[in-house]
Amino acid sequence: MKYYRTFSLLMVFIFAVVGFTFLFFTNGVLVFFDSIAAHIGMKQSPVQGINFYLILASGYMYLVSLLAYMMYKHPDNHYFPHLLANAKLASSVLSLCFFIAHEPFLIYITNCIVDGSIGLLVLYFYLKIKKGQS
Repeated sequence: MKYYRTFSLLMVFIFAVVGFTFLFFTNGVLVFFDSIAAHIGMKQSPVQGINFYLILASGYMYLVSLLAYMMYKHPDNHYFPHLLANAKLASSVLSLCFFIAHEPFLIYITNCIVDGSIGLLVLYFYLKIKKGQS
């Protein structure tokens, strides 16, 4: 638990930056990943008509930023990491499902790995807090 608050504060800033990136550079995120996908021989994702979903993604990043901030401010409260772990793991599993069932886009598998890693780490902290409270 030594690094819990530091990790929580770091997530606040990272999630906020990603959320603002989604909001202010709308299609830029997909264009960036499509340029990488083209270089490594993966199929590119369609960019047109995606702005509404990036608005929703920005809202999601706001929410996970808030949860990470609440983890930082209230390190003994196990509800905040529980919610954040569920959000990140759900995002990871959905991304993997889309990668397998829809199209093998780089953005899907990247999100699966990144959010899955964050989700598992936050789940670890949740379990440590929960165990300490029993």
